[in-house]
Amino acid sequence: MNDRMTTPWGELALARFPEDPRDRLRAWDASDEYLLRHLQGVELSGTVVVLGDRWGALVTALAAHGPTQITDSYLSQEATRANLARNGVGTGTVRLLTTQDPPPGRIDVLLVRVPKSLALLEDQLLRLAPGVHEGTVVVGTGMVKEIHTSTLRLFERIIGPTRTSLAEKKARLIFSTPQAPGKVAATPWPYRYALPEDIGPVSGRTVVNHAGVFCADRLDIGTRFFLGHLPDTRGAARVVDLGCGNGVVGTAVALADPAAEVLFVDESFQAVASAEATYKANGVPGHAEFRVGDGLTGVPEGSVDLVLNNPPFHSHQATTDATAQRMFADARRALRPGGELWVVGNRHLGYHVTLRRLFGNSRLVASDPKFVVLKAVKR
Repeated sequence: MNDRMTTPWGELALARFPEDPRDRLRAWDASDEYLLRHLQGVELSGTVVVLGDRWGALVTALAAHGPTQITDSYLSQEATRANLARNGVGTGTVRLLTTQDPPPGRIDVLLVRVPKSLALLEDQLLRLAPGVHEGTVVVGTGMVKEIHTSTLRLFERIIGPTRTSLAEKKARLIFSTPQAPGKVAATPWPYRYALPEDIGPVSGRTVVNHAGVFCADRLDIGTRFFLGHLPDTRGAARVVDLGCGNGVVGTAVALADPAAEVLFVDESFQAVASAEATYKANGVPGHAEFRVGDGLTGVPEGSVDLVLNNPPFHSHQATTDATAQRMFADARRALRPGGELWVVGNRHLGYHVTLRRLFGNSRLVASDPKFVVLKAVKR
């Protein structure tokens, strides 16, 4: 959906990425608008850093100030590039960093779009804090339902005294006043834990999770169920862990079949870093590739033998199966004839309907009261 956002500096044409004319969700919300209205009266000089800008609305609006964007999302980064171009702004005016990149050494204005993950917020504030000084302007923004007492405590503990604004259109601002520089605590991330002893090839193995990765402090029950019902990969030369998260599924494949070539793919920079760390922590002897990207874009058609997928059904705060549908379509294109897509998902999501439409077939491999594992074969 390509729409126009009114800012204090004029209108902007904005869209999410990848653009889908059927998508009715905008590339900004009331919290972005609230922050930009507030900034109209703020002097934006020096190094301006924008953390968590979801679709590039904030840095596109503030492009004249040469901001640095920091994001965990490949799709957000691509949306930013597209939205800058859409509004006639050269990408050279904005510095695009990921949450894995070293942050700027000095930060004069820090703008934070509160992320869904409290752990990611903690990790990033701790990484940014050494660049913050007593004169730094620090403003956060989010919808009321996204800002909790725990959110404010993080700002207070890491940045300094913190207060919030009144709510406007169900959005709220956060104001933190940095204190005199002191010793900044190191981030506790990444977090490592050992898996239980009853889940096949990864029993007792190490999992490494960077902040913000789904279920970063424990093995989620959907993945655990999937690990108990993975296919025999012998003979599958190229396997994809699509939406790999911390990479435990692809690592299980590599441990069970060292001859397999495993491609780990996710749109989260934190996730792919976690997958690579998990793989390396277990000394897997096989060959692996780690890629941050938009699904299987760039993977040649008919080049994959098996795709394993635990798709998300949220895009930020919105519940949607659009991401799953795109993943399934990507898998079908990338699979060779006879290649298989294996999916785990909540029973109520009805993925079998989508798979039958795309592949012409769907078979139930396993189920419990909450999850199903489905298989579709490319004819």
